[in-house]
Amino acid sequence: MIFFSVFKSLVNQEITVELKNDLSIRGTLKSVDTYLNLKLDNITTLDDGNYPHLNSVRNIFIRGSVIRYVHLPASAIDTTLLEDATRREALLQAGTPVSGH
Repeated sequence: MIFFSVFKSLVNQEITVELKNDLSIRGTLKSVDTYLNLKLDNITTLDDGNYPHLNSVRNIFIRGSVIRYVHLPASAIDTTLLEDATRREALLQAGTPVSGH
């Protein structure tokens, strides 16, 4: 659930999604669900020459299972918060009680 939380915090941020078929799409993240399916608005492809049919597409829904990488803006990620959440989830999975702040 950590990744879902991170992506939810990035709604309305510009991200780049690299698909397993080597297509890279840049756009504004509009929504994400628990399967990490993404909806992007105002998209552009990074290789227009190979995908000219996508030039007229502005919105896209990307199934989470076809995503290879998601490139996020470094300024949008709170690494301290992410590290803390990762530690808490690891402790929960190990069965160790976690104390709240």
